[in-house]
Amino acid sequence: MLFGAHVSPAGGPANAVHRGEERHCEAIQIFNQSPRAWRGRLYTDEEVAAFRAALAASPVKACVIHAIYLLNCASEDPEIRNKSREALTLALQAGAELGALGVVLHPGSAKQSDPAKAIRRAGETIRAALAQSEGCELHLENTAGAGGTLGRSVEELAALHEAIGVEQRVGICLDSCHLFASGYDLRRPGVMSALHRDLERLIGRGAVRSLHLNDSQAPLGSNRDRHANLGAGELGVEGLRNFVHERGLQRLPCILETPGARREGASAAEVDLARKIHAQAR
Repeated sequence: MLFGAHVSPAGGPANAVHRGEERHCEAIQIFNQSPRAWRGRLYTDEEVAAFRAALAASPVKACVIHAIYLLNCASEDPEIRNKSREALTLALQAGAELGALGVVLHPGSAKQSDPAKAIRRAGETIRAALAQSEGCELHLENTAGAGGTLGRSVEELAALHEAIGVEQRVGICLDSCHLFASGYDLRRPGVMSALHRDLERLIGRGAVRSLHLNDSQAPLGSNRDRHANLGAGELGVEGLRNFVHERGLQRLPCILETPGARREGASAAEVDLARKIHAQAR
């Protein structure tokens, strides 16, 4: 398993590689643009070359891009859907340029509308973004389930995957905190394995392409997306161990999005702790 952290690409994406090295990362996750603004950007040829050179010279083996949180591919508002499609297209294009493993996406929210119709809207929007880009995968992230967010269950992820319909380029990113918050008690033996089997049955072999490793501040089934540092939350070391020990998920990038000791994100010590948890026997 390739453990790593979400890091900043400030000053250029090559700097994200260096920040990953400082945190003992074998995988990194970045935003390709400001997560607080719709204004997108593509990297220059020089930035791409510098990133690829830095990656080749580092122990970092994989990079994923996280699409910005403003996106709602399922919105009833056509303007929001268009902005979401444009931003997602840029993220996929940036991912192709950098050689990223994939773009991680929160699929969107139905809000007060019919979830089935919202899934169809999300499928159309995401399919359009994929058609306007080439080569980079899309990883649908499971959600904690608050506010009508889509992807709160295995069945809903499968429905989204089917609605998009571009099977080879679309996989799943599993977040341990979100699974716990949406009702999957990963602390119990067998729950993670059953969940993984269901995903492979409904979506296909190799459905899961990336992972987010986070503890949860909120209790089981709370539908609250509140990340905690590893071992300091309700999920605990046992739940985290069950998550990273799942046999079919080895060799995947496993990204920490924890707040860190000083709200500065995961440190080298916490990335090392993730490796220690993974090395422990069940």
